[in-house]
Order: sequence, then C-alpha cells, then structure tokens
Amino acid sequence: MPNTIVVGSLADARRLLPLFASDSASGDISGLIFNGLTKYDKNIRIVGDLAKSWEIKRNGLEIIFHLRHGVKWQDGQEFTSDDVLFTYNTVTNPDVPTPYSSNYGPVEKVEAPDKYTVKVFYKEPFAPALESWGMGILPKHILYGKDLTKDEYSRHPVGTGPYKLKEWITGQRIELEAFNGYFEGRPNIDRYIMRVIPDEATMFLELKFGGIDYMTLTPAQYKNQAHKKFFEKYFHRFRYPSFGYTYIGWNLLDDRFRDVRIRRALSHAIDKTSLIKGVLMGYGTKCTGPFPPESWAYNPNVKDPEYNISRSLELFSEAGWTLKGGVLQKDGRPFRFTLLTNQGNTERLLAAQIIKEDLSRVGVDVKIKVLEWQSLLHEFIDKKRFEAVVLGWALSRDPDLYDIWYSAKTKEGEFNFISYKNPEVDKLLIEGRQTFDMEKRKRIYYRIHAILAEDQPYTFLYVPDALVLLSKRFKGVEKAPIGLWYDFIHWHVPADRNMWYN
Repeated sequence: MPNTIVVGSLADARRLLPLFASDSASGDISGLIFNGLTKYDKNIRIVGDLAKSWEIKRNGLEIIFHLRHGVKWQDGQEFTSDDVLFTYNTVTNPDVPTPYSSNYGPVEKVEAPDKYTVKVFYKEPFAPALESWGMGILPKHILYGKDLTKDEYSRHPVGTGPYKLKEWITGQRIELEAFNGYFEGRPNIDRYIMRVIPDEATMFLELKFGGIDYMTLTPAQYKNQAHKKFFEKYFHRFRYPSFGYTYIGWNLLDDRFRDVRIRRALSHAIDKTSLIKGVLMGYGTKCTGPFPPESWAYNPNVKDPEYNISRSLELFSEAGWTLKGGVLQKDGRPFRFTLLTNQGNTERLLAAQIIKEDLSRVGVDVKIKVLEWQSLLHEFIDKKRFEAVVLGWALSRDPDLYDIWYSAKTKEGEFNFISYKNPEVDKLLIEGRQTFDMEKRKRIYYRIHAILAEDQPYTFLYVPDALVLLSKRFKGVEKAPIGLWYDFIHWHVPADRNMWYN
C-alpha cells in the first residue's frame, strides 16, 4: 500500500490508554498516539517531549516542567498543564487499576500555576523521576469524570502523538493515520497498520509476499532465510541484543515453589547452553538476573546456576523429594506441574519443550499448555491461576525494578504476579529510587542482581538478540543505541518506491 507501513504482531493490543498499556502490543500503539513530558533520544538520553525544558531544584525534591506552547490534541483542543495534573491524579487514584502508580508514589504534590508550567514536589529524591514523566499524558477534556476502565476509552483514544486511531478490528488489525497537526511536524508515513498474525511461520510468508513490511524473525528464519539474495535485495537486516530477557516465572504461592531449594534445583536442571543453541540458534546469551549485559546495572560478578543434575537432585532431596523409578516424589506424590506460555510464539514454545525434556531427567513431569495471549494475561497471570510460565520482559533503560519485584506490587494487573517477597530487596528497591548518585545506585542494583540470582524467583533463561527485517522501501532508517523506531516520523518512502518490490 502506498506510503503505508504494515507491521506484524503475534498478539492484539489490550488497552490503548497509556496507564493501562502493560503489554508490548498496547505499548507500541499507545506510544504512537500519546506523548509524555519526556522521552529518550537515540543515545538513551532523556530529552523533552511535551515539555520543552525543565529545572531540577532542591537536590531533586522539585522539578519544574515548562510545556510546549500550541500543542493540539487530535480533536483540536489545546494541550495544557491541566492535562498533566489530570493524568497525575488519575494514575495515582487507588480506584484506577494501573501498574504504573508506584512511579508517582514519591510525589508529594503536583501544581499547575499556569497553562504551560507544571511543578512536581517530591517527598524524597526520586532517581527515575524524569523517566517516569515519559508516560503518555491523558486528555482531561475527554476523560474527566469518566470510568477509564471501560473499553470505550481505550478503544477510542485521543492523544497528542504523531498518529491517531482510524480503525481497530479485534484480533485482526489496528490502523493508524498520520496526525496533520502533530507538533513536531506531520509524519512522512501516512498510515501505520499493525496486523495480528498469531503464527510466526504465517507472518514470515506475509513478509516474503508483501503482506507486511516489518517483523522480528525467529532465529531459524534469520539463519536460514534472511541472508538469501531475495531478502538482501528487498529488506534491511538488523541484529542487536534486545534490552530484555526470557524467563520461567514460578508461582511462589505454590508450596513447592515457595521453597528456594526447589527453585534452585529446577534451575540447576536446565541446560541453558543447549537451550540457547536449540531455541536461539546461538543468537543470544545466558541471563543471570534481572538486567541484560547492556545495562549499567548489570552485575558481571554474578554467576549463573551451572547445569548440574547431581546438584539438582541433592537440593530436591534436601527439600524432601526423592527420585524413585525415574519419578521425583514426596509422600507418594509425583512432582508434576503445568508450564504455560503464549500462543504463536515459537521461540517460547520450543524453550518450554526443551525445558520439559531437561526436567524429565531429574524426574519432574512437566505439562505444557499454550494459551491465547489475552486469556493468558487476564485469566491466568492476573488471577495467579498458574504454576509456572515462560514469558519475557522488555525493560526500561532505567534499572528501577520496583514494579516487578517490590513485595506489595502483587494486585491483579500488577507486575509482581509471582508474589515474590524479600525484605532486603524491598529496602534496596526504595533506596535505589532515592539517590541520584550513580555509583551508589550501581552498588544497590548489583546487590539486587546478586540476591535475585540467589533466590531464583525466576529461572532467568536468556537474553535473545533482536533479529529484524524491514522493507528497503523505507529510507531514513538508522539503528541507534535505543533501537530503530526512535525517529520513525522522519522515515520516508520515495515516490518511485511505493510498491514493496521496487
């Protein structure tokens, strides 16, 4: 389609209001419709978005944001400080089920002295403060007094961003169109379409025959197909470490997984080297904890639990489980659990299958259950109706992990869905937020990394490489430290390149 980009997605979006956009599909679309006060530039530095500048006073206890003038909502109304104040009051409202409220917990108050000024006062210094104001700002004139949890508001969003929603056909596609009044200038690409294709093989065929322009490939697709002459001729090819990781989350409300010896035993029984070779075809690295190696908070001294079946069986024995006739049992009961993952993700399904085989060697019986993404989130993860799950985190560039690991963040829809609790980690998470001293923060997060590696509330599996193909119709594309999409509004398609095969 002329001057349109079509992106493949394994899952549909869930909710498009920024304070509810907790899955990747929702976050991608929401990020094109809404703006925050701040954002990251290509070199992972925080710069202004809806805020043109700011002042930090009293050692971080006060931030004064100076807003851009003349910014319009997509319905033509002017964006002002009232919208920022409304967004803050909404995201901190205890009746609004958002996972992002803790980002504003240290805030004492927010004031809007005039249309273009916002003053934020903190109870204590908060290191991720500027990043936290990158969450999309909501339109007060549309949403004030409304129940934002109703689908009508997430399905008909109005933002200040470069694209506005044109159509959403559930389970099939979301179509966005360029916003002519965007304050940074109208995007060069007229339409952005996300097609929901819950099967990676089908998605790859769509890429090959022009049905989509962009997808993240599986390792097998990248190794066996991406280097062929056809793809080299028509597609940009990118490979870089993803800023995230894949893991097994253990439900710590289950008596078995509550025992740290069991979690360590399970981790020792999984051969990550073979897993990376078999699942990623070598396109990735072992994960030792909650930070990828690209993060400044990554602790290089943390050792990965070695693959050691003897040590695994010793730990199971210490916890009262014995291997008899090839079956691990306790009080005549076999060690058996169901491992969940999401439909359409071949990588995670293959990982689950290899993990099943690994754990069978220590007598653990694993059943794999594949669920549609929204059902997995709503009916199983949010309601803690699971034993173990293979999932992944795409991480923020700031190492603040409060929402994922703080012991109180276990409500439905929040991110500590495994119910992890460690008083030292709680204390460190708060301390890490309260200092701007980079060296002190580094020591704090090094310690958190070490504790989580010891506790193994997740079995941290691997950091996959991002393996991407993008049609060469699109010009102005540059891979930067932050990734590919930071400058999307300036991508363009030359007039003679409007057909995908040109």
